[in-house]
Amino acid sequence: MNNQPVLVAEGLRKTYTSGPQSVTVWKDVSVTLHAGETLAIVGSSGSGKTTLLNVLGGLDKVDEGSVLLGGENIHQLSEAARTRLRNQSLGFVYQFHHLLPEFTALENVMMPLLLGGKPTAEASERAMQCLSRLGMAERASHKPAELSGGERQRTAIARALVNQPKVVLMDEPTGNLDQQTAAQVEELMLELIRSVDTAFVLVTHDESLARRMDRCLRLKNQLLVEDQVD
Repeated sequence: MNNQPVLVAEGLRKTYTSGPQSVTVWKDVSVTLHAGETLAIVGSSGSGKTTLLNVLGGLDKVDEGSVLLGGENIHQLSEAARTRLRNQSLGFVYQFHHLLPEFTALENVMMPLLLGGKPTAEASERAMQCLSRLGMAERASHKPAELSGGERQRTAIARALVNQPKVVLMDEPTGNLDQQTAAQVEELMLELIRSVDTAFVLVTHDESLARRMDRCLRLKNQLLVEDQVD
């Protein structure tokens, strides 16, 4: 892990307003993430973990505070510039894979590169390398409907990593898998994490998985605090 911060969030506050009432989800949230660092965010259901992840990725707005990604304030950019920055610097993995059903695994993984203007041949080569590292080379020509749940999620992880982003944001990446498949995907995921200089933020309810990250933060009573997972 080097000393250069790749993501710095300061003083974040998120409030939802419905009529005359407003509810603060969390406040005074600050996070600094360095290249190669892994961070888990845990908390009870409804504590705002996914909302925080979406704010860090520029997918949701905040009422106060700033998020700097590679030194740029992601929430002060135009929508086009924010989309471009997300494509270049962020990877996303969700509980549900969100693969495009009409495309093969290889084509799905190529997509971020093609959207970023990379030539098809280069995109194909890099996508295949990513799939191979996740044990998916022999399944690259299959469409999502022809893949198992674990294979679909490994494809989604490859897609998140193919652009060599600064940060990958993961929201319960194995939460939709059975226990055995989840364990297999987690081992592959952790092995891959250790081999790249990308930073990872993992939202999870699985505290045993959170314990394997470099740091763990807990959302509790509207605050994000350092946590020692038991």
